[in-house]
Formats: sequence, C-alpha cells, structure tokens
Amino acid sequence: MRWVCILFPQLALDAVLRQRSDPDEPLALLSGPAQRRVLQAVNEPARALGLRAGQSMTAAQALSKAFACADYDQAGVEHWQQFLAAWAYRFSSQVSVHFPRTVLFEIESSLALFGPWPQFEARLRAELTALGFRHRLVAAPNPLAARILANAYDGLAVPDAQALGPLLGQMPVERIGLAPTVASALSRMGLRTLGQVQALPRQTLARRFEAPVLKHLDTLLGERPLALAFYLPPDRFDVRIELNFDVQSHQALLFPLRRLTADLATFLCGRDAGVQRFDLHLEHAGLPDTLIKVGLLSAEREPGMLFELARGRLEQVQVEAPVRGFRLSAQDLPSFIPQRRELFDERPQQSLPWEQLRERLRARLGDDAVQGLGFQADHRPECAWQPHAQSQPATLLSRAQRPGWLLTEPQAVSEGAARILMGPERIESGWWDGADVRRDYYLIQTRAGQQGWAYRRVGEGGPLWLQGWFA
Repeated sequence: MRWVCILFPQLALDAVLRQRSDPDEPLALLSGPAQRRVLQAVNEPARALGLRAGQSMTAAQALSKAFACADYDQAGVEHWQQFLAAWAYRFSSQVSVHFPRTVLFEIESSLALFGPWPQFEARLRAELTALGFRHRLVAAPNPLAARILANAYDGLAVPDAQALGPLLGQMPVERIGLAPTVASALSRMGLRTLGQVQALPRQTLARRFEAPVLKHLDTLLGERPLALAFYLPPDRFDVRIELNFDVQSHQALLFPLRRLTADLATFLCGRDAGVQRFDLHLEHAGLPDTLIKVGLLSAEREPGMLFELARGRLEQVQVEAPVRGFRLSAQDLPSFIPQRRELFDERPQQSLPWEQLRERLRARLGDDAVQGLGFQADHRPECAWQPHAQSQPATLLSRAQRPGWLLTEPQAVSEGAARILMGPERIESGWWDGADVRRDYYLIQTRAGQQGWAYRRVGEGGPLWLQGWFA
C-alpha cells in the first residue's frame, strides 16, 4: 500500500487568511491571557515588518502597528482539518486525521482512477492552492513514515520499503515522532539519527527504553501496522465566516459568499452528494439573523452555479442592519446524479446548460416566475397543459400531434390565407364543468410555410380559428 501525508504547517493562519479579501495584509494570530498576549503565528508580510512567533504583543507593537490581529482558534484548526478530510474523501475511502494539522489517505487503489502519481500529485496541489491552504506532501509505503518524512521533505515519493530505510535513517532523532525525553536520552548517548539507533542491538534498546519506543520504531519501518481511525463525512454542512468589519452592502458580501459556496461544493464532492436546499444566515449585532433560503429543483454541486444562485437570492434581500457574520448551512444533501451530456457538445461556448439557466432565472426572477408545463387528463387544448414547478414535465397522455405554442386567444384565419393539410380531428369534451366544446381540428399551412392548428365549431360555418403553432 502507499499512503499520502499532507501536512499543513500554518493551518490556523491559512484558515483566517482565506476568509479575508486582502490576504497580503500583515496578520498575526494571538494567544494567551488578555494581560499578556503573545504572537502565535504571523504571515509573510507581517514577518517583513520584524514580527515573529513567540513575541509579546507589546514588543510587536513597538516594532510596527500596521498589522491586523486575530485570535488563534484551536477549535477552528480542528474544524478545518475535518474540512480537508472531507475534501480528501473524494480520492480515497481510507482517510485519517490521526496527527494534528495533517490528512493521511491511502492512494494505491486510487491511482488507476486518478492517473499516475505525478499527475495525481499535481491535481492535489492545484486543488489545495485553490482552497487557500499551504501544504507539504509526501507519499510513502506506510502512514507513519509518510508523516515523519513530511517533517523534512516536500514532494517526496518513496516507491517501496527498500527505498524507505535509507531515507528514514538520515532523519534526526528529534524529528521521528519520539517523546522529547526519549529523543534527549538518545542524543546524550551520541545517537543523532535513526540509522544510528537502528544499528544498536535490539536487546540494548529494550533494556534502556520502554516497549512503546520499540513499537514506534517498528511502525515507522512498516513492520507493525498503525492503528488509524478513518474519517466518516458528516450528514450536514455548516460553516461560518466572521467579517472583519460591519458590512451593509451586497457587494462586500460577495467575497465571503463565494468562499462559502466553494467550500460547500468541495464538501459535496467528497461525499459524492449534491445540495437541493441551503440557508444563508446574515448575523447582526443585537438583532435576529436575516435568513435567506436557497432552493433548487434538482441536486447540484457546481461551485459557480451555487454562487450565482445564492447571489441572486442575496441581492433580492434588503440588508437593513450591519452584518457581523456570514453563515451557510445545508442539511438536504441527496445523492448527486450528473446530468446526461452529449459526448460532443454542440452548444456555443458561452451558452449555459438548461439546468443552470433555469436555476439562475429562478434566483433572479423568483420561484413563481419560471415554471414548466405539465399535461392533464383533458382533451381540450386550453386545459390539457398547465404550469407547474417541477423540474421535469409529466408524461404525455396522448401521442397525437399537438402544437408547442398555444395562443392566448384563438385568432380567425382569413379566407385563402392557409390550406388544410390534415383533418378533421373531432374533440368533444367539458360537459361536466360547464365549458363544453365541440370542435373539428385541422392541420393547416400558411403561405409562408408555417404550420398551425386550427378548428371550426361543429355545426357552425365561418372561418377557421387558429389556436396554436407547430415548431
């Protein structure tokens, strides 16, 4: 088996930066009590100002005050680790968050689907970069070795156990996952690398150190399996972004909205699911949240489409109070069935598929403005078709030829303006509701070549009445 370890060295910092519209602004994460705030992590622009992790807030402000601050949130770090596990779940069913700030997953069974490792690796890096997370990535024959090698390498791919031994042998004892007291004891013995430790007789190590040390070394070399708890995706999506300042314009809300819908799409791909309904919560200070419900006629998960639908709903809402936080929650996550497509799509490049156009029109114009047509068990043309809100029309009740466009009111056909191609077809119906009709219908063709559907009332003379056009 082959395992991939993706290490996120600045996960807490990346989680905050990806929620800001200006990621190049100097930023420092703070921890500690209010009386003594300490810089836990800083980004590159803040490091250029002289700020360093471990500095006190007082010392940092003495150097510069041109940087933003945010609290270091350990619960947020765990949340984003779970989110990244959901992203990795689309590539493998064996995903683990056993180690902090890492995602482990087995890839041997995935290479046949996602291509050879260099191609697969490029895809993983591109998606993580798009999500806004810096990372180091290593592939190795066992999960613990992949995690340990990620401490020193990025982009390393170890093909087998034979090549693994020399690489691990070069690792310092302080960086192979041993307890600090054990690593310190080995250093005092003059053992600086794992290779030097392996050269000792096993009985000597067993007398000097407890059994977990030998178990750890065996697991690292692949001689003992590592017990992992595998990730299971949750049944709902709920992510919140706290805004840096009060927002009252729709335009300023588009950046967090795009980030939230992109995260939702990533989560759905990991679960192989779609979303049919989700809620947007605009949080205000001292006031109830503004709730915006977004509903779709069928399950979707394309990020651009989800963003456009949510944007259309958002722009219809009047933001009456400043927004402090933005939250997206989704519980209705049905299985996703992709729409059937043609192998060679003949649509113009800029045109939208019908499903996306339909949902975009509903978001812009309202649910009642866009409807489909359904058939009823009634032979009268004006009663046979009724508007409905379903995504697919009902099955045709009759195979008889009917026009696709019915006029609002029938129009008289002047003498000689059209010739009869077929007919008559008699329709007598409606006696039960007081709108009885007795008509003879004909297929006609105008001088311009258009084909229409016209009728003449039974027992009456006079002109034909045009009721619809054929395509």
